[in-house]
Amino acid sequence: MREQSSPVASEPGRRERKLQQTIDHLSDTAWALFQAQGFEQVTMEAIAAAADVAKGTLYKHFPVKEALLRHRFHADLAKSMPAMLAQLRALPDATARLRAFFRHVAAWSIAHQTFLGHYVRFRLGEVNMPGNDATERRSGLDGLFTALIAEGQKAGEFNAALDPARQAYYLQFLHLATLLRWLNAPDLDLYTEFDHMFDQFLYGLGGAR
Repeated sequence: MREQSSPVASEPGRRERKLQQTIDHLSDTAWALFQAQGFEQVTMEAIAAAADVAKGTLYKHFPVKEALLRHRFHADLAKSMPAMLAQLRALPDATARLRAFFRHVAAWSIAHQTFLGHYVRFRLGEVNMPGNDATERRSGLDGLFTALIAEGQKAGEFNAALDPARQAYYLQFLHLATLLRWLNAPDLDLYTEFDHMFDQFLYGLGGAR
């Protein structure tokens, strides 16, 4: 006979769902204000008022406005990931998949250029902060890059002696640095910049093969 689940045992699940709903509500409210009024014009107090929460509740989850952007952008990535992966898997090899991924990133970045500088600088500033590896702070790109690099190693495309997780770590920062360069020089073509960055990652200073 199967035992009945204890109400106490299921309680944390309900609490976690309610917490996630609160976090998403705060992020969605902030995003709507950012789009309507501009990032610089919106205050944390205005976000709390629009979300109908106490300021302490907002600051508990998001100490600064940039953290709200981070949550929004990472949620967008997570939502789009299944369809994007399906498209990437249809490509012939890991090199093509990674290159196509950066074309997705370029299109998304151009569409979100107004807010992207705040996000990129905030993420770079978080590198040495305590808790930077916490799940809620991570975009998920580390896992995607690690998996694609490992696939390339298995297929003989990439050097199998290299740690795929370490290479994924390097690639994440090359990605952020490319975005920062483009944001500081918006006349650059971001698609071309990502192509150059990825070639540099693949072939190093030896030049394209």
